[in-house]
Amino acid sequence: MNTRLCTGLCLLLFAVMLPCLVVAAEEPPTVYVIKKGDTLWGLSQRFLNDPKHWPNLWSKNQEHTNPHLIYPGQTVRFVDGRLQIVPAVEAGGQKAAAAPVEVLPAEVVEEKTFTVRGNEGRLAEGEPKPVGRIIAGQHSRLILGEDDIAFTDIGANVGAVDGQKFSIMRKSATISHPRSSEILGTKLYPLGTLQLTQISPEGSRAIITSSFKEVEPGDWLFPYQEIKRREISLKLAERPLKGMIVESYSGHDAVASGDVVYLDLGEQQGVEVGNMFYVVREVAIEKMLVDKVITQLPYEVIGALVVVETGKRTSTALVVKSIDAIFKNDLVMTAPR
Repeated sequence: MNTRLCTGLCLLLFAVMLPCLVVAAEEPPTVYVIKKGDTLWGLSQRFLNDPKHWPNLWSKNQEHTNPHLIYPGQTVRFVDGRLQIVPAVEAGGQKAAAAPVEVLPAEVVEEKTFTVRGNEGRLAEGEPKPVGRIIAGQHSRLILGEDDIAFTDIGANVGAVDGQKFSIMRKSATISHPRSSEILGTKLYPLGTLQLTQISPEGSRAIITSSFKEVEPGDWLFPYQEIKRREISLKLAERPLKGMIVESYSGHDAVASGDVVYLDLGEQQGVEVGNMFYVVREVAIEKMLVDKVITQLPYEVIGALVVVETGKRTSTALVVKSIDAIFKNDLVMTAPR
């Protein structure tokens, strides 16, 4: 009798404790409000213990790893090793209030920035107006570099003075839009700087004080602008934007991570320095394999780029990620769906 009683009590106790065990097995999600300086890179390290989880997740899942959605004041949820964006309606309603919130110590994750050298070039809109040219190199040299002597057509008759500095630029090509054939601008990129050392009425002798690429007679001179490295932070685009890669810094048709490209979007369309664009491509439909009409599939995301300089109708961007080869004429957009 005692054995039966003990067995019955054990079964009753197990039945009472079973719901508690099930609830305990389900780890509650961590709800977190984004602070200034937080990035998905840092959050992946902090909550998922794997900073490399972010780029892998990004390439496979556009919705939950879109950096445009991670901004101060936004609510995110970490559950089962994944990051979820909490919709604004839910974050301000009863659902978010009912979710268990872990009180976290104050900590600011290092902000994700991208370093640019300052010599990425641009599409000069309108007709560029140089103040002069390099017309010769010392000893008739055709290839010049740092500390070499050059001669210019800038003289005392245009107000030149000893010690005056100029930026050396090269005109590469006139770029037209691949669809409309509208001229977007002249491709210019900096080569270095020079300083005048001896002035004559119609020309001058100069020394090349810095160079990023080979300098040649015929290269243009513009008023001096300092070129230096700077950090670009991500910034949310004010509106949905869609455009196209129209040219690359190298002039090559195919580019990859670390390369520089030029877009047919600028300040007039609302583009700002720090805006991130996805490089997307339409998926070709194999009509032989489908038995119904499908006009378009979701875009295939093949890379990302960050705007580092803007003009009125064009902008310069750094390719920060490439999953596949990126080509001129590929589409770019903010927050693809």
